[in-house]
Amino acid sequence: MTIDFDGQVAIVTGSGNGLGKSHAMQLAARGARVVINDFGGARDGTGGSSEAAEQVVVEIMEAGGEAIANGANVADWDQVQNLVAEVMDEWGRVDILINNAGILRDKSFGKMEISDWDAVVDVHLNGTAYCSRAVWNIMKEQNYGRIVNTTSTSGIYGNFGQANYGAAKGGVVGLMNTLHIEGAKNNIHINCVAPTAATRMTEDIIPEAMLAQIAPEYVTPAFLYLASKDAPSRTIMLAGAGCYAVAKLLESDGLYLPEAERTPEAIAAQFGAISDMSNAKEMMTGNDHVMKIIQKATAGMKG
Repeated sequence: MTIDFDGQVAIVTGSGNGLGKSHAMQLAARGARVVINDFGGARDGTGGSSEAAEQVVVEIMEAGGEAIANGANVADWDQVQNLVAEVMDEWGRVDILINNAGILRDKSFGKMEISDWDAVVDVHLNGTAYCSRAVWNIMKEQNYGRIVNTTSTSGIYGNFGQANYGAAKGGVVGLMNTLHIEGAKNNIHINCVAPTAATRMTEDIIPEAMLAQIAPEYVTPAFLYLASKDAPSRTIMLAGAGCYAVAKLLESDGLYLPEAERTPEAIAAQFGAISDMSNAKEMMTGNDHVMKIIQKATAGMKG
């Protein structure tokens, strides 16, 4: 099976460099008309220039593809709305959104300025939400849409000095979980990828000898698969160095405690059983958990 995007329109945020550029170039090579969105700021989000986005457009067009540049700041709702309006005026539809734009302001939590927290959360979490919201009703009316968010191992597992980044990237997964439920009836699939790649975001935290092994081009296939017509939904894929994996949040079966035993001491004594993952299951909605504990409590009360 060959995956192509003929006739489709894709918005890729933060696509003037690195991962976003790789995604955009490959989408265009497979037939998509691509919006190269890039605010053009530095790694910490300061500054701004349209030069990088315009250069990617030139490269795509020279290769025979179609693309337009846009310099909207994804953390600005008005600019995001204008971006989508421009795309609709130009091409009349949006089939794919890849939320890739990002900045870093790493510091240990005790030294982190609140402005560093706000700036990172605004771009990664609010920017993902703003762009998704701006295309959401278009995709509903089309009865088709594919959204791929960029999460991170920092958001899934944590990483020293990245409380702002990790919280935002974890939030992106939470957003995916709910949008998966809300978009299902309109054929909107939403997924996340946690990439490991050599970009300007990672160039000073990954040893130089490893950089060639984790080129952005090795991550892009995961994004393109999850943006395709036959993509699953509500998947967290990890990609880097030619390795691809899926992460899931599982819940232990747990333990019912009779009313007289619902104390901190009882939980401490039974913590091994409570946290036993041998019968763990994936919950698909919050209601799944509620139904599970009601059934477990009912069975426990019956003895």
